[in-house]
Amino acid sequence: MQATADVPKKECSWSSWRGQAIDLLYWRNVKQSGAVFSSVLLLLFSLTQFSVVSVGAYLALAALSATISFRIYKSVLQAVQKTDEGHPFKSFLEVEIALSQDQIGKYADKIMLYSNTCMKELRRLFLVQDLVDSLKFAVLMWLLTYVGALFNGLTLLILAVISMFTMPVVYEKHQAQIDQYVGLIRTQVNSVVGKIQAKIPGAKRKEE
Repeated sequence: MQATADVPKKECSWSSWRGQAIDLLYWRNVKQSGAVFSSVLLLLFSLTQFSVVSVGAYLALAALSATISFRIYKSVLQAVQKTDEGHPFKSFLEVEIALSQDQIGKYADKIMLYSNTCMKELRRLFLVQDLVDSLKFAVLMWLLTYVGALFNGLTLLILAVISMFTMPVVYEKHQAQIDQYVGLIRTQVNSVVGKIQAKIPGAKRKEE
């Protein structure tokens, strides 16, 4: 009975995290989304100027300065007021942060599933199981060579973060127009792909 009772609890936890992420990206709470967005951007821009080691060291020093100062302040305050409130971070120190064996197994299974799926897909593309899909992949890699020449990985990560915090809001406000344009583009792409499949021998998919 205990095992079955834990399942809804895990599902609720996952749904809660997913709901919080959606609220964050859709700016349901402007202050919270703004704080996360600005913090992530500040970190990424810092990495463009300094090494990962330097940024990590500075962040650790800033965090330690804040916690040590607060600890000393609370200790002095308790000494002056002659109170015994204990360690100021006691509640945080008592929080359990270790992963259970079930959680480790669950995440390991997910990583294995994604890894196996990715390897099978790459094998299918590189060994040309479907000619059209392999050609699409080749075109994508060719386009990425130009993207890589213009932007480095960190710049792309910054653009990805900006897109994550702006695109959902833009889509929510202009969903009808965006869906219309996406539909037109998809129709044109499918038309071009269909013509290519008709002209390349062996490129037609087998009817299921």
